[in-house]
Order: sequence, then structure tokens, then C-alpha cells
Amino acid sequence: MTKRALDFALASSGMVFVLPVVGLAALAIKCTSKGPVLFRQERAGYGGRPFTFYKLRTMVDGAEEVKEALAEFNEADGPVFKMARDPRVTLVGRVLRKASIDELPQLWNVLRGDMSFVGPRPPTMDEIAKYASWQRRRLHGMGGLTCLWQVGGRSNIGFVEWMRLDLRYLRQRSLGRDLLLILRTIPAVLSGRGAK
Repeated sequence: MTKRALDFALASSGMVFVLPVVGLAALAIKCTSKGPVLFRQERAGYGGRPFTFYKLRTMVDGAEEVKEALAEFNEADGPVFKMARDPRVTLVGRVLRKASIDELPQLWNVLRGDMSFVGPRPPTMDEIAKYASWQRRRLHGMGGLTCLWQVGGRSNIGFVEWMRLDLRYLRQRSLGRDLLLILRTIPAVLSGRGAK
């Protein structure tokens, strides 16, 4: 079985189970805040190729426009933005993030071939513009729903270590390792470790 065949099989079967959850989450988003249910963003895929990335919206509508004003409160190192108590995140959004439910629409990205089940998390185009040359090597693989960073603690891991974990995955990747990472993702998501 190829990696793409595994991705397609898991994403198509997973869609059946997650659609009711996504439906309920979408209803909760719509009933509690203004704006679209889905958040769309241009991300970098394989080789830096841009694609439209989907998530359930967990922030107030227009949150990206006010990110610059919050720059001094950024708790992450590197070109990413993370705040433990980000005021843009809605009450429903906090719940969805803690359980990683906001990530479920990315199964559609996997079905389309934009992403894989396992691989480095797809960065924004702004982020890769600030990468060091060695960090750009993480674009040599398909971006994924889960990765070593995801199962290792997410936001609790510094940016440089995150990049090193992604490069380690790309050097050692195999279908067996992918299946193991998928299995390790389940307890990591259930525990909510490192979710912000």
C-alpha cells in the first residue's frame, strides 16, 4: 500500500464518522458568533506550493486582521504566533481547540491530495518567508494532520526543536512509522497536551 492510498482510505472512512461532530460544531459556531463556520487560509504544501487550508473557525471573525496589534504578547519563538489566552478565541473555539475538533475539516485537504495524514504541519506563506534555509527542507514532504510535534506536546515545544522533529520525520518516514504516529496521536489529542 502506498502513502497516498493509506491517506485516501483513512480520510474517506474518517469523514463518515466525523461529519456528525463537524455538523454539531458548525451549529455551535454559528449560534454563538458572527462570521463563517469555516476558516480558510493559504498554506504551503509540498515544495512550498500554496493550497487552501480548512479549519473550523475558533476565533472572532476578522481575527487575522488584529494579529499585528497583539504581536507583543506572542509567547512563541520563531515566525509563529501563539498566545495561551488569545482574546480572539471564542468560548466555543476553546473547546474545539482543546479536543482538536477544529482540525477535522482537513480530512477534506487529505482527500484532495493537498495534505497527508502524517507529515509536517503546513505553515503559512508568511512563516516560510522567515525560515532559515535549513528549515525550508521541511517543505520537501507533504504537510500532514499529525506529526512528531503534535504527539510530542505541540505548543510546549520550541520552534527550532519543532523544525528538527519535522526533518527527523522526513528522514525516517515509512508507512509503519506513519501508522504508529497516527496511533500515538489519539492519546495526545484526548489529553489536550500543548493545545492552545
